[in-house]
Amino acid sequence: MTQRALDSSGEQTPGPSRPAMIDAGAELDPVHPMDLPPSAHDATGLTTAEVAERVARGEVNDVPVRSSRSVAEIVRANVFTRFNLIIGVLWVIMLFVAPIQDSLFGFVIVANTGIGIIQEWRAKKTLDSLAVIGEAKPTVRRDGKAAEISTHEIVLGDVVELGPGDKVVVDGTVAEADSLEVDESLLTGEADPVLKRPGDAVMSGSFVVAGGGAFTATKVGREAYAAQLAEEASRFTLVHSELRSGISTILKYVTWMMVPTAIGLIISQLVVKDNNFKDSVARTVGGIVPMIPEGLVLLTSVAFAIGVVRLGRKQCLVQELPAIEGLARVDVVCLDKTGTLTEGGMDITEVRPLGGSDEAYVHQVLRSLGSSDPRPNASLQAIIDAYPAGGKSDKGEQGEEASWAVTDALPFSSARKYSGAAFTETDGTSSAWLLGAPDVLLPEGDPTLDEIELLNQQGLRVLLLARVESGELDAPDAAEGDVPTALVVLEQRLRPDAAETLKYFAQQNVATKVISGDNAVSVGAVAGKLGLAGAENTLDARKMPTDPDDMATAMEQNAVFGRVTPQQKRDMVAALQSRGHTVAMTGDGVNDVLALKDADIGVSMGSGSEATRAVAQIVLLNNSFATLPSVVAEGRRVIGNITRVATLFLTKTVYSVLLAILVVCTQVEYPFLPRHLTLLSTLTIGVPAFFLALAPNKERAQPHFVRRVMRYAIPSGVIAATATFTTYLVARHHYAGPGALEAETSAATLTLFLTSMWVLAIIARPYTWWRIGLVAAMGLGFLIVLVVPWLQDFFALKLVGTTMPWTAVGIAVAAAALLEFSWRLVGRRFGA
Repeated sequence: MTQRALDSSGEQTPGPSRPAMIDAGAELDPVHPMDLPPSAHDATGLTTAEVAERVARGEVNDVPVRSSRSVAEIVRANVFTRFNLIIGVLWVIMLFVAPIQDSLFGFVIVANTGIGIIQEWRAKKTLDSLAVIGEAKPTVRRDGKAAEISTHEIVLGDVVELGPGDKVVVDGTVAEADSLEVDESLLTGEADPVLKRPGDAVMSGSFVVAGGGAFTATKVGREAYAAQLAEEASRFTLVHSELRSGISTILKYVTWMMVPTAIGLIISQLVVKDNNFKDSVARTVGGIVPMIPEGLVLLTSVAFAIGVVRLGRKQCLVQELPAIEGLARVDVVCLDKTGTLTEGGMDITEVRPLGGSDEAYVHQVLRSLGSSDPRPNASLQAIIDAYPAGGKSDKGEQGEEASWAVTDALPFSSARKYSGAAFTETDGTSSAWLLGAPDVLLPEGDPTLDEIELLNQQGLRVLLLARVESGELDAPDAAEGDVPTALVVLEQRLRPDAAETLKYFAQQNVATKVISGDNAVSVGAVAGKLGLAGAENTLDARKMPTDPDDMATAMEQNAVFGRVTPQQKRDMVAALQSRGHTVAMTGDGVNDVLALKDADIGVSMGSGSEATRAVAQIVLLNNSFATLPSVVAEGRRVIGNITRVATLFLTKTVYSVLLAILVVCTQVEYPFLPRHLTLLSTLTIGVPAFFLALAPNKERAQPHFVRRVMRYAIPSGVIAATATFTTYLVARHHYAGPGALEAETSAATLTLFLTSMWVLAIIARPYTWWRIGLVAAMGLGFLIVLVVPWLQDFFALKLVGTTMPWTAVGIAVAAAALLEFSWRLVGRRFGA
């Protein structure tokens, strides 16, 4: 979060995070902003009374930001669907023309819709609570003090402080600027950062990539430039999902098949056959209802929603529901080293003076550099810890009470790879220094680089302290002619869970690419310590080919990349995607934002910059890289289980359509009443599908969802329909007289149930105790219906004699054998 100003003892002061710089309307002068007195304009911000006055006038940033759909939207989305409308109309018809047991399918839809609403409401509560936890709070100045507040509490005229990674949350005018660079790519598409000076406008939705400053809010709430975009982006979204789009495609085809088939069935049963009107209507509806795979959409939503809740318990915020599916399909994970493989903190292990430099003098330079930046990065923070401005250092040295006066400062930039400062020393002399990457500050071939290479090979990070001529530190040639003064050797803290996570991805055949702005050899050594396969294959990104195809080849051949610029990270993601890879990008810094935006799945650490959290689909609030396997596992559970469940539902659709076509072609009564198919659907699809959709599943995610499902559903449905209709035709020749139709229906129902149960038994594999119990319980349920008299009457199911029931069983056994053969044939031909 925002770095507080420190007094000479190193304690936090209650004042602003940095001294006030310059009036927003003042002309630039040679005086450095850091030297301006704290009484300058905008230094203290608004008073409590002024804030209350603006709130009363409604000048407050009251844009409602939601992380999920409202309750009304959840109810509307679950109730008002195309298939609920069709089934609702059929339900109303059945309530008028048939007994209540023929209307049971309507109550099942009510129950399923209720489950969907409840599950999504639970997911909404989890998302909303996690979004509050993960919300970054901007720092504003009020009554002369810096305070963190919620975004919606900002009022017109508030002075909002900015530092690297902070997002501009409302529109405003820059009041203070200390090498302030703002990235407006989220708004304008322009990737290059814009240098901001006092008086310049900043827009909400942009974020700081370097430097610091403060701005005065000029537009808040719905007037802000990006307010509507931000609100829309933060809502419950249904981004591209192969499961969702695949199911939509299936439902489209089902509708096309269902309409003409249903019309033919209606004509057949009402016009051609001279039956009782109400019975004909009931059997017509009984033929139409099972064509609709209505529970498939519901179960997909429930599976996603429960996945969000499960991950939420692990402090993982899924900002877009299908992201858990997307991560399960990823085959390349690009990791940013800092904050992902290593913890944020660093420790100085050694400072090596160069060229006979005085060690005490070097320590004083480092001490002054630490005091020059109010928002230090991890490397500079390690220097501050080792050489504080006052008190005793980690090295056991007493700090000087009188620090050097800062005359110029250059914050660290990932594009430059160095920071700097200019000082007036205690004896009145002036000096200017740069601190950053040795291979950037030193010319190629410098002998010091060989010494640094040996340290990098040990996984140590090395910074070069170099003296430069006094001048413009931010000039492009500022490092020319620098004098190497010392090497600062840093050791990064490895995340204890990183090695196990890298091992998991290796086992799952997911390629891991470590992309960092640090030295490639050093990064490779760190990755090697964590057991990354191919860690020895390192590449300096400055030697990376610019041609996309050549870059893709380099990406596939190497595992570790160093000295990568933010734009290169983006290009690397695009290069991998051009080869058909599904790419996930993790990161926590501002330099990761462009790549996170373009990756198929962006994963941000909770402690990362607000900009990274804004563009990522998944935020790891516990900052633990080890949470990613849980996300992958959850995605695989959803994909694998929905594929299984979809096969069940679509097998029913196929056999229902085919049975209706056979009935129309042969001009016979439709064999089933709605109650029969409600019973079959509940026992062979509805109840089992609910448990199977939520079961553990570690199968690798496979592409081409629609093709994979239909390869199994079509032959299964054809076999089930053929076996059932065969039994029905045989029964029509076997039975005669009153009650013949009921006996024929019962025999056909038995064949269809046994065949559907065998489809369920295949889908439930590999067997576990609970899967076997689930299949057995469904079979027991049907048996109870057949033997309990009042259930026989309720469902109009009664097996007559022994010849026809055993014939029905025999036909079902033959169908089961055909099912086994067809599934194995499909598996051999197309793969499991």
